[in-house]
Amino acid sequence: MAVFQFAEHSPLSPAEAWRRLTEWERHGDSVPFTRVTVRTPPPTDVGTLFVARTALGPAGFDDAMEVVEWRPPRGAAPGRCRLEKRGSYVTGWAEFQVREAITGSTVSWHEDLRVRGLPGFFDGVLSAAGRVMFRRVVRRLTGGGSTDRG
Repeated sequence: MAVFQFAEHSPLSPAEAWRRLTEWERHGDSVPFTRVTVRTPPPTDVGTLFVARTALGPAGFDDAMEVVEWRPPRGAAPGRCRLEKRGSYVTGWAEFQVREAITGSTVSWHEDLRVRGLPGFFDGVLSAAGRVMFRRVVRRLTGGGSTDRG
């Protein structure tokens, strides 16, 4: 299992950072060769299903996800979203929190990424790649900058 986490500062309010992070289709704009499709009608809530399809030509895989916790930020209370990965190839979970900061907000991301058939020997590489990729997604969606080196 490849576990990683990071935190990013955003100049956006917690509500706006949350709104942008939960526009699932926009995640694909920051991940090469990936398109995200939401399979359930809006609005997002527990039970929302979406799939990130990563492909180069005919070769590719689906990362199917379900929202299992949905708590948008309210006032000083942080927001929290947890996704369970339901695919046949990519499994695990991801969660993020959005909390108020002195200026803007802080987004914390924590993920356990598993790829069926990939030996544990590759967990370090997968963790590093996941951290870089998802940090890039968060920065692009929220206009953020790093708050830590993790």
